[in-house]
Amino acid sequence: MLISADIPWLARASKRKRYLVGVSGGADSVALLHLLVRAGFRNLVVCHLDHRLRGRASTADARFVLKLAEKLGCECEIGRSDVRSRMKQAGESMETAARNARYEFFADCSVKHRCPKILLAHHADDQAETVLWNLLRGSHGFKGMREEHGMLAGGLRLEVVRPLLGIRHADLIDWLVFHGHPWREDASNLEPVAIRNRLRNEVFPLLNEISGRDAVAALVRGAVDATEREDNESAAVREANLLDPQGRIHLPALKKLRTDLQRAALRIYLIDAGISNISRELLERGLDLTDPEKPAAVNLPGGSRLRRSAGRIWLDPPKGNRAGQ
Repeated sequence: MLISADIPWLARASKRKRYLVGVSGGADSVALLHLLVRAGFRNLVVCHLDHRLRGRASTADARFVLKLAEKLGCECEIGRSDVRSRMKQAGESMETAARNARYEFFADCSVKHRCPKILLAHHADDQAETVLWNLLRGSHGFKGMREEHGMLAGGLRLEVVRPLLGIRHADLIDWLVFHGHPWREDASNLEPVAIRNRLRNEVFPLLNEISGRDAVAALVRGAVDATEREDNESAAVREANLLDPQGRIHLPALKKLRTDLQRAALRIYLIDAGISNISRELLERGLDLTDPEKPAAVNLPGGSRLRRSAGRIWLDPPKGNRAGQ
C-alpha cells in the first residue's frame, strides 16, 4: 500500500510554504491533494480549469473540486477556457490548446496568490508515455519530465513540481479506494483520439505482451538514467564558463569541449532561452555552427535563429532568460 514515505518530496518540502495544486478531479490529482493534506501541508491553493470540452460533465468536475477543496480547508480557484475556440484561432491540437490554457491559468493564479510553485500529479505511467512519444518525435535521448523544473507560462516563470513522478497510477487508485476517497472519471480518457490515450490504452498493453515485461518500468528507468546524465553534462558545461558578458556562447571555448558536451551546451542554452521542441536533429544542425565553412545561422522553432559571428553564437532575436549556465 502506498505511504507518504514512498514520495520523498513530501518529506523534504517545507509544509509552511504556499503551493498551488493543479486538481482536475481525476484520480491522480485527487490523490495528490489528499496526500499533501495528510502529510501536513496546509497552505494550499487548489487550481482547477474547466476546459468546456465535456458539457455538463466539465461543470460537474469543477463543482466536485470546489467541494473537495472546501472539505479539506483549502483555498480554491476555478477558471474556464474555451479550448475549442482556442484550437481554431491558434491552430493548436486539442491536447496542446488544453495544456497551454492550463498553464496560462496557473500563471494567473501564481500572480494572484504570489506563489510561483505549482504541484502537478503526473506519475510514472505519464512519464513513460512522455518518454516514448518524445522518442518517436526525434528527441535527444530519453527525454521525460523532471520532478522539479522552471518554465515560462503567460510571460511568468513557474516552478513546476511533480511529487508523484515515481508512483504508478494503479497504486494511486488502490490508495484512494483503501481510504474511501472518491474522484471523477473522465470518459474521454478511453477514447482513441488523443495521442496519450492511444499510447496508454493500445501501445503499452501491446508492448507488455510482446516483451513479456513492464514497458512503463523500463522507460521510467531510462528516463532516470538520462536525467542523471544530463545533470552531469550540465555541471560540466557550467564549469566550462562558456558565456560572455552579453550572454553569448564563446565559440573557441565551446570547441574545446567534447562533442557530446558541445551538444549539451547548445541544448542548455536553448532551454534557458525558452526554446521548446529541441530535437537531436536540431542540435546536430546547431553543432554545424562550430564549422566556419558551414552556414552561419540555424532556424529554430518559433521563428528565431541561432547565429554565428565574430567567434560568438547567440539567439536572434534574444528571448527568455539565459541565466544559470
